[in-house]
Amino acid sequence: MYAEDGARGEATAQDRRDPRQPDARMLGRVINCDGARASIASYADAAEGAPTNLWNIGKLISVNTGHSRLVGLVSSIEMPSGIWLEDSHNPIKVHLELIGEVRDEEGTRKPIFDRGITTYPNIGAIAHQIRVRDLEAVYQLAGRKSVSIGCLSQNSNISARISVDSMLNRHFAIVGTTGVGKSTAVSLLLHKAIEERPDLRILILDPHNEFYVAFKSKAARLDQTTLDLPFWLFSLEELTEVLFRGRDNVVEEIDILRDLIPVAKVNYRNPGGALRLRRSSDMGSITADTPIPYRMSDVLRLIEERMGMLESKAERPALKALKGRIESVVNDAAFRFMFGSHIVEDNIHEAIGKIFRVPHNGKPVMCFQLAGMPSEVVNSVCSVLARLAFDLAQGSQGKLKLLVVCEEAHRYMPSDHRLGFAPTRHALARIAKEGRKYGCYLGVVTQRPGELDPTILSQCSTVFAMRLANDRDQDIIRSAIADSSASTLAFLSSMGQREAIAFGEAVATPMRLKFEELEQSLIPGAHADASIGEASRDEEVDLAAIIDSMRRIERPALGADPESDPSFFGEQSPLLKRPVADFEMSRAQRPETPERRPLRRFGDGAFRQNND
Repeated sequence: MYAEDGARGEATAQDRRDPRQPDARMLGRVINCDGARASIASYADAAEGAPTNLWNIGKLISVNTGHSRLVGLVSSIEMPSGIWLEDSHNPIKVHLELIGEVRDEEGTRKPIFDRGITTYPNIGAIAHQIRVRDLEAVYQLAGRKSVSIGCLSQNSNISARISVDSMLNRHFAIVGTTGVGKSTAVSLLLHKAIEERPDLRILILDPHNEFYVAFKSKAARLDQTTLDLPFWLFSLEELTEVLFRGRDNVVEEIDILRDLIPVAKVNYRNPGGALRLRRSSDMGSITADTPIPYRMSDVLRLIEERMGMLESKAERPALKALKGRIESVVNDAAFRFMFGSHIVEDNIHEAIGKIFRVPHNGKPVMCFQLAGMPSEVVNSVCSVLARLAFDLAQGSQGKLKLLVVCEEAHRYMPSDHRLGFAPTRHALARIAKEGRKYGCYLGVVTQRPGELDPTILSQCSTVFAMRLANDRDQDIIRSAIADSSASTLAFLSSMGQREAIAFGEAVATPMRLKFEELEQSLIPGAHADASIGEASRDEEVDLAAIIDSMRRIERPALGADPESDPSFFGEQSPLLKRPVADFEMSRAQRPETPERRPLRRFGDGAFRQNND
């Protein structure tokens, strides 16, 4: 630690001594300075006792200006001569990037850090080891409520603190290559957020099914088998993504749905009326996107009615193809969460309350497990959930606080707009741009920031950048973070496990930190890592069960009668009355009935051969 008289700028006789002397506490002297950088002259092999071992890349150094202490980050070190002398002193030149200055508060002499620089050092000014009090002042949050998430890489005795409110209110991102501890960092930050904000609800889009074990006592989970998200909650664009299964849409079929779905919704609200095609003026404010229940059987009957109309002869092929698409999806086990309910009812309160934990009953976290879901299902469901999260927060006028965490975010919001699902991108972008006004927050986690939509990343005002080896990914971080310095980001390719550089609103100044170590039970995916390398016996592998899972076959309970189970469509449509297991029989096993005529292909869709 440099002497207090030196810290106050009073150069003593001791300060003017040769830095190679054993009792010299200074590290060197300023020989060059501009508006943003300074150069220090020192020696690589100063006498024993001089703290020249602090000349390490990434260390913070203090420079005395007389009225304040400038804080500089060691960005590079060089030997001007380029020759190492074994029997003599080796002069070095140290380059600092100036990040701010520390002043002593009048009266209390409490150190206060300011990002701006008002007084620059003179040539010959002393550079010395930064005081602990000054180092703490650099990372203080100016009275904002903060929590500790680890320690500084500069000094492990000083806590790395962040403001949870600032991190959430303006969104945050965690980026880093595979295996550096991103998921562990997410778990740590979310646990801290729950402690600080008991009113916070968290929805985690979990593509690897690893987060539930890290929040077991505080989380509920949903997967393809337990999710109940009625199809009528989907917007028209989201529904067509399911119907076309990721393939190019057919405009004629979408226009038909846009006309018929509002009619089915009106029929649901007026069950006594006859189901018939209506004029658009009869729909009032009801559109295909209005979240009102309707029956898919009504849509199919409207399609059949339209097919029988003389003036619709030209669009009959599109009508048949659309009917085949609907039948195929409704009877696919992968979409049971949308169409599996036996009775269509207005259960939006129950469905949304379960997903977004209202009330949370001590479990404010919902882990939505996406592993194993078809991509078109993931796209549509993530779009619905992100859209509902924003609408809920907006409707509550900020009373309901929601955080949507997107693991592997580049899958939902790719930089190439030709990829991904546009409604999902729009829903998440809406949260990023406007969510903070209503209490809806976004957490972005990705290993490839270069493949992430830069608009989304630029809306994340706090970024935790872990090790990144790809040059493009590093460039994206440099361009997205306005106040980051090039020298700080130079460490992105060489940081260790659990290390990160934090930038933005949640921290006082960019800092390199090491996340605190979590208990094994709080680490996502730890249960899976523990089994790696264990040998399994042949009898432990049930190949038949694996094949059934691939085929999505659900075996009925022993003694169950499939035909006694009423269908979601009731008696209105014999074609759709059969259970899914019946469709999964082989062709030879299926009885020859009028409803089970062979499929003919038409364009990109399928329809059943009719006698007419």
